[in-house]
Amino acid sequence: MIAVTTPTGNVGRHVTAMLIRAGVRPRVLVRDPAKLDHPDHVDAVQVDLTDRDAVAAAMEGVDALYWVTPASFMSPDPLADYAAYAEVAAHAIERNGIARTVFQSSVGAELRGGAGEIDGLAATEQRLERVAPAITHLRCGFFFVNLLHQREDIERGALPIILPTDFKMPWVDPRDIAEVATGRLLNRDWTGRHVQAVHGPEDLSWDDVAHLLSEATGTPVKAERVPDEAMRAGLQQAGMNERQISALMGMSTGLREGFTPEQPRDATTTTPTTLRAFIADHISPRQPA
Repeated sequence: MIAVTTPTGNVGRHVTAMLIRAGVRPRVLVRDPAKLDHPDHVDAVQVDLTDRDAVAAAMEGVDALYWVTPASFMSPDPLADYAAYAEVAAHAIERNGIARTVFQSSVGAELRGGAGEIDGLAATEQRLERVAPAITHLRCGFFFVNLLHQREDIERGALPIILPTDFKMPWVDPRDIAEVATGRLLNRDWTGRHVQAVHGPEDLSWDDVAHLLSEATGTPVKAERVPDEAMRAGLQQAGMNERQISALMGMSTGLREGFTPEQPRDATTTTPTTLRAFIADHISPRQPA
């Protein structure tokens, strides 16, 4: 029995579909079953991931778990939320003796501090290691789908960021993360603690991304670095508190000064889908003249 959390999320929905195609009927923990893509092929348990006892009960009899902590930077205290979710997951794993856990973490978690919201994932890694008989942390790169939240910026032709525009980092398609996760979930021949980076096909800078977007849309797009204080002031004006701002900005500011991922890029960490292909599928293509 394989359980999947956030089965309607960017990665979880692909993990669910891949397990179904592999002949597995996964148990999915979902807040709103109406949003499931394949409701007839899963065992759905409607549950809130903040409910410790309900989550533990939902995982009875589970052999392998895909755990995703819902993003928390819009909560009043993001890191406190991460700690609370970690306790829910740890309780469920320990109470049910779940043999294998695959945890969706992030590049930067290896720093163990100073990386904003990623610090919550780092702390979750450490908490789950204390109870999970076998665990794999997926240290994922920057999601392609984050660009979909910047459509207005793309249409305006300017991508505001607080990283140096030529700073290269791993970018990855969530579907490729799901493929790695599904392989781990289906493989019973591993034990202990593992870290599996998912770096996408290549490291890209925001200048690279802007160039690809310009080609695809036919509209010039430029990456523009925003000073930290200007970004902070804008987020304050939008109503975010200091904890929220630190969580959001820290994911960039904590990784821009000489950071190198713990896992190198090699055959085990490189995935195939290119950002060019993703943009062609999901961002408005160049219209014919």
